[in-house]
Amino acid sequence: MDITGRWWHLNWGGQARGNGWSGKRGMVFKTPNPWFPWNRLISGMEDLLFYTITEGKEMIPVSQFISALRSTGLLTSDPRLSDCMRQLRQSMQDSAGTVMMDPKLFRKCVGANILLLTQAFRRKFIIPDFEAFASNINQLYYSTQRQVGGHVADYIPQLAKFSPDLWGVSLCTVDGQRHSAGDTKVPFCLQSCVKPLEYAIAVHEIGTEHVHRYVGKEPSGLKFNQLSLDEEDKPHNPMVNAGAIVISSLLKVRGFLGVMEYLKKMSGTEYVGFSNATFQSEKETGDRNFAIGYYLKEKKCFPKNADMIAALDFYFQLCSIEVTCESGSVMAATLANGGICPITGEQVLSAEAVRNTLSLMHSCGMYDFSGQFAFHVGLPAKSGVSGAVLLVVPNVMGIMCWSPPLDRVGNSVRGIHFCQELVSLFNFHNYDNLRHFARKLDPRRQSLDDRVSKG
Repeated sequence: MDITGRWWHLNWGGQARGNGWSGKRGMVFKTPNPWFPWNRLISGMEDLLFYTITEGKEMIPVSQFISALRSTGLLTSDPRLSDCMRQLRQSMQDSAGTVMMDPKLFRKCVGANILLLTQAFRRKFIIPDFEAFASNINQLYYSTQRQVGGHVADYIPQLAKFSPDLWGVSLCTVDGQRHSAGDTKVPFCLQSCVKPLEYAIAVHEIGTEHVHRYVGKEPSGLKFNQLSLDEEDKPHNPMVNAGAIVISSLLKVRGFLGVMEYLKKMSGTEYVGFSNATFQSEKETGDRNFAIGYYLKEKKCFPKNADMIAALDFYFQLCSIEVTCESGSVMAATLANGGICPITGEQVLSAEAVRNTLSLMHSCGMYDFSGQFAFHVGLPAKSGVSGAVLLVVPNVMGIMCWSPPLDRVGNSVRGIHFCQELVSLFNFHNYDNLRHFARKLDPRRQSLDDRVSKG
């Protein structure tokens, strides 16, 4: 035990959590001596990791270390590695030639990142062979790129300006492994992809019971912008326009900046912007949404004292929030990770809010194609008329696809095709893991049960 009487658990390759350290299953150290030499133990871990990376060499170029790091799926921009990268940059600035990494420099750089890096280099992340997985994703990306058809949305003039050739896919795992292909740094508006996010924030802030006093939980079976309510005179669910407008009235008191702060945390502080041009365009062409708003007001769907016009204005603002595929994939990964942002470790949303959100995304997230998508892909997703598809593989990763050409129900043609091909190759469908089901590729690490049964 340490000096406070708590057990220390040293888990080789794990992450710090609970009252002590965690890592390799089965290695539990009961240490009655409060002066146990932790520094010496950590130093030994650093040396062991260094020689694992260098394959026994006394020094390697820093560029080789960076390359090895990227092969695990970690980016040098990862916030968890900021201290490590700062030390490396400092060493490179102080040196005139090629900077070599030896054990001394390695110990200086890894610092507080020893557990994360041990996990990465010992292939303890959710996707152990990340290079092979990324190669498969690239193949899916390029095969999907050949898909033609669909039309860029033009009923909002600002959306019509995007090229139909734009196509990007980014993913982020629950361990913060990242991969991108294509036009993944181009900002685009979330549009309806903001609906599950605002719903999750509303549930996190004011609770499931209160939110669902005003909004139902059932698929509507109708178009997303239909003037229709359920038998209790409530919007059918938060994924249709009527439901999202009512949710906006609940969140209005938190303000636009409050919602932006949540989204920024979900993205790990990566790009989240706002398109004022799209916002103005939405207001000028939003006759159908104004009609929905007045219908909701007539049926007394809004909370007491809510301002319908203000709620609509807020809804248009939220739809005009911008992300990139890269930042959007981290948001999706935060949902996949139970509300904890993978690259910062911050608990942004409650587990209950995430569970509710994923349930509704699964049943209602893809417009009139929701049932088909649930059948063929079997994963929570949400699409938007900007061409975005936000996909969640629970406990594994989040993916953001973006390609502006849409099919007849408003889903990205390439985005839908990519999701279908992804599940055709990997066993990510919700029911792929049933006993006796035909086997697909499983890029995930083995479960504990598998390791024990094979051990």
